[in-house]
Amino acid sequence: MMLHVGLLALSGLAGTVGPGVPWNMAVLSKPPATYPAPGFAEPGVQALFYDGPGYAGKPATRVFAWMGIPKARSGRKVPGIVLIHGGGGTAFANWVRMWNERGYAAIAMDTCGCVPKGTYGAWERHADGGPPGWGGFDQMDGPATDHWTYHAVAAAIRGHSLLRAQPGVDASRIGVTGISWGGCLTCIVAGVDPRFRFASPVYGCGFYDETTFAGALKAMKPEHARRWMETWDPSRFLPRASIPMLWVTGTNDFAYTLNALQKSYRLPRGRRTLAIRIRMPHGHGPAGEAPREIWEFADSILMKRAALTRITRQGRDGSQVWAVFSTRRRIVRAELTFTRDGDGPWPDRLWESAPASVQGSRVSATLPSGTRVYYLNLFDDRECVVSSEHEELP
Repeated sequence: MMLHVGLLALSGLAGTVGPGVPWNMAVLSKPPATYPAPGFAEPGVQALFYDGPGYAGKPATRVFAWMGIPKARSGRKVPGIVLIHGGGGTAFANWVRMWNERGYAAIAMDTCGCVPKGTYGAWERHADGGPPGWGGFDQMDGPATDHWTYHAVAAAIRGHSLLRAQPGVDASRIGVTGISWGGCLTCIVAGVDPRFRFASPVYGCGFYDETTFAGALKAMKPEHARRWMETWDPSRFLPRASIPMLWVTGTNDFAYTLNALQKSYRLPRGRRTLAIRIRMPHGHGPAGEAPREIWEFADSILMKRAALTRITRQGRDGSQVWAVFSTRRRIVRAELTFTRDGDGPWPDRLWESAPASVQGSRVSATLPSGTRVYYLNLFDDRECVVSSEHEELP
């Protein structure tokens, strides 16, 4: 592995969560120093900066964040959520408020050395910010501690440490979710920071050389592409994750393909839940921030409310496919999701659905002629979907 571990050790940042991991949790677990953010104001949330790692010779950087903490009943503490934005995004106050309204403390930080001033994809850089995003494909000549992924993950973990330290926040009940590139970071964070109770990557996954980003990797010098995959691909860190994970995506996601997603969600040691909708839109706002499955998943773990449906077994007998499930909610419908397209790019395949039969705790369906890939979806009375794993047929 080309991790420049010697440099990391000299800087005091050599990994303490496993061999070759560049983040030092003993350092990152401490609440960072915070600073005012004059000129930034949003109703109900606080704007602030906090310390990030050194960059390009500077001893430290400043990370911008919005943080909001709802009032709890006397003597009670609220659970929390760390929100990691995606490509072209920044820290979003609305995202924080959305979770506050559900009774969660929340923090959303910028991961690209910017502040939320400007337009989507063109946010204003901060003089003391870290490296720009996304992916850091053009940063591979420099030390790992100057790479975007190193700083973005550190920003998320330090944001977690800051949220945990707030009065009224229950440090034992905090999860993390991220969108697109933020989903990629969520995968890494889940394997690096063991203090989280759950993680929910939206779209993002590992095995970047099998996603749409394979083109960017191929355009790099071979040694740089190899170093990126060996150093930063989420597949390196997912095997360390042992917390429950909810994977939310769509069949035709333009960036993160179902084959890469499947290889990713099979790596963690904790329980996995899949929520895969046909042609789910890709983006911030309602698409990536507000799938109800994420809220219900968080509530079930942090507030001990009814869990999402759990698929415990699945199989296929010829053209007959089935899955066994358990749930405390009422299943209102089930569908077979399938495509007859077995070749070509995953985002271009035509996916269809057909009703599936539910009898007791078993769902089943007959595969239409020519099916090349399929999975089953179950919808409960909250319209939350849970999916079986997809299977590719010859």
